[in-house]
Amino acid sequence: MSPTAAVEETYLPSRGDELAPVLDFLAAHEAAGRVVPEPRYFLAGSRPGDQVELPEEVYLALRKVVNAMQSGLAVSVVPRTTRLTTQQAADLLNVSRPTVVKLLDEGEIPFEKAGTHRRVLLADLLEYRDRRRERQYDMLAATRDAIDEDNVAETLEELRAARKAVAARRADRHQLRG
Repeated sequence: MSPTAAVEETYLPSRGDELAPVLDFLAAHEAAGRVVPEPRYFLAGSRPGDQVELPEEVYLALRKVVNAMQSGLAVSVVPRTTRLTTQQAADLLNVSRPTVVKLLDEGEIPFEKAGTHRRVLLADLLEYRDRRRERQYDMLAATRDAIDEDNVAETLEELRAARKAVAARRADRHQLRG
């Protein structure tokens, strides 16, 4: 790997409609798959036969980059190691390092030990993040379903009471550990 390979890069969207044909091609390609064949993606050069097959992960990344740039957004590519420290895991989840350590100790996220240091596989961390996000969406849906539009004040009071009960349980657990 070259010394510059692990440097974060930001790419600005193209001016004009240069990305539209790429987006149209990618969308048409996906839409054309009536039977689900094994997808194959190629990057072609300017001469006939000058092409290379892209792995699916590269294709999916390309889709996200093109969609973002088509929307006028800049795109940053941040190379990451596949084995993360607890601080790197915390940064990716946008939580504190002690929170990550707690999740590791509770078995929420698998980890490996390298001497006295914990290392988290990026794939395991992303899987946990997806599970956590799904739980959050489920809780939001349940909350939305629980709201009685005719009696919003009562529903809000019930939600406040539920939050207080959760906070009290957390405080009790913290006192037992401390």
